[in-house]
Order: sequence, then C-alpha cells, then structure tokens
Amino acid sequence: MYFTSESVEALVEQFSRLPTIGRKTAQRLAAYILKMSRDDVEMLANALIAVKDRVIHCSVCFNVTDEDPCPICKSPKRDQGLVCVVEEPSDAVALERTHGFNGVYHVLGGVISPLDGVGPDDLRIRELVERLRNGTSGDSGSVPIREIILAVNPNVEGDTTAFYISQLLKPFEVTISRLARGIPIGSNLEFADEATLTRALESRVSF
Repeated sequence: MYFTSESVEALVEQFSRLPTIGRKTAQRLAAYILKMSRDDVEMLANALIAVKDRVIHCSVCFNVTDEDPCPICKSPKRDQGLVCVVEEPSDAVALERTHGFNGVYHVLGGVISPLDGVGPDDLRIRELVERLRNGTSGDSGSVPIREIILAVNPNVEGDTTAFYISQLLKPFEVTISRLARGIPIGSNLEFADEATLTRALESRVSF
C-alpha cells in the first residue's frame, strides 16, 4: 500500500527507519498522525526537537539528562558509594522503576562485542576506573565507592564485558557484584531452559 500523498509517504519512510518499525507499522503510525489534532502533532514535533536540542550526557554517570550533573548524581538522598554499571540509559530507567535501588549509575554506552567492532576503548570503562579512583561527588566532598554492581545483560557480550571490568577493577579495594540470574517470578521450572536453571542453582540464596 502506498499513500497518494507525498507528504504522508515521506512520513512513512521516516517511521520505517526506526528500529523494529516495519513498513506496515509505519503506515499505521502515519495514519494515526493524520487523525491527531494539529496541537497534538505540534506537541509531538516539539518533543522530538527538544530531545535533540536539550538532552546531553551527564558528565558523571553519562546518563541522558537535561542538566549536568543529572538529578540522580546530585541528589543528597542517593548512596554515592554504590554504583550500578549498566549498558544503556534505558537500563537505568528499568532499574529505577523497581524503586529498589538507592545508589547511582554509570552508563557504559554498550558492551564489548568484537564481531561488531566494539572494544573496551569504545565504552566508558576508562571513565569508570577514574571515577573509582577519585570517588564520586557528594554533599560533603568526594565519596569513596565501596561497591560496583555490574548490571549488564546476561548474554555473551554482557558476560565478556562484566568479566573484563571485574578483572580491571581487581586492584581496587571495592566489592564487585553482579545481578543474580535465575527463574522469573511466576514461571514454572519445567519450562525453564538448562542455562537458566544452572544459573538459578549457582545464584541460590539461604533462608
């Protein structure tokens, strides 16, 4: 299906360039835009432009923010000595939704992936080491980091990145931990794969 309007076709093409958006989905999005009021479309357009004009990376944790340092890094209520290392800003958002983490973050900007040409120097690992060496900024000055939580994805690239960072940080007097992996809540053991069951056994806890 092709629209008879060149303007709509151009919009479909732009939507199609987004990740996971195929042409059919792009067509549905374009059709929805046509039904929106002009005010709503302008709000959407302004939000897109604001993302490019205002959003920067925090100079401390490298999360996306409108101000530097970001609200999490400068919050007096956050535990500056507890740093959670994540791959992307979206991972920090996921952890924040749990309301179970009161530390701060360090966004790597990806993972080590030789097949994709991404090495340690392409990530913000050097900045993590410097942050660990110098401490993080708190209300009363520099706060020493006592624990690094490696919250990378449980796949080959994530495991490689976690191992590299853990070896790099060994000379420092800091606790290095990683998120536990196991059986999701609400699932059944019979449907879990062998790798997940193995990880669950390795990560078992005492009552």
